[in-house]
Amino acid sequence: MNAQTRYFFLAGAAGKIECALDLPNEAHFAAPRGIALVAHPHPLYGGTMDNKVVHTLVRAFLALGYVCARMNFRGVGKSEGEHDHGRGETDDMALLLAHMRQQHPDLPVALSGFSFGTFVQSHLALRMREQGAPAERLALVGTAAGKWEIADVPPDTIIIHGELDETIPLADVFTWARPQDLPVIVIPGADHFFHRKLQHIKNFVVEMWRR
Repeated sequence: MNAQTRYFFLAGAAGKIECALDLPNEAHFAAPRGIALVAHPHPLYGGTMDNKVVHTLVRAFLALGYVCARMNFRGVGKSEGEHDHGRGETDDMALLLAHMRQQHPDLPVALSGFSFGTFVQSHLALRMREQGAPAERLALVGTAAGKWEIADVPPDTIIIHGELDETIPLADVFTWARPQDLPVIVIPGADHFFHRKLQHIKNFVVEMWRR
């Protein structure tokens, strides 16, 4: 990510979990605005915490003054275990959440994810609400509606999707969002991986968050 990225491991139910931490610039370093957890796309199709969309989301939250943490899901990179179809991955993300809250107990928590990562974060957000400690806000990119059972999300969730997404058709996202009356930001000409369109993700997240 950058020269300041710090790597660490957590002990998960399926073995060690490889994690990365990025800190905001000097203007926010002493007093960060919050914690942002970012989740990567599907592990069985090349998804890692170094995915370009994941990096873009991290950069957006760093610009907003958030401490950013991410992990490689089970079986990816140096993380142990095997893909668990989202169940174990959500448990592992909850473990990272607990770790970050220990480090910064007074900060709000933002959740963000790309593709498969949106499934994980939607269910972590549901778990947090049920526990009485909801996330501050969510930002979901390439929401995996139709492929995974995405949980309902709060009305202020930022949802960004590519017009030409060949992996998760835009119509499936509308079908998921419509009953919740959720707006969807559509990037014209963007495919699933937002080739040559990544700057729009950062711009929209930063702009809408500051509102």
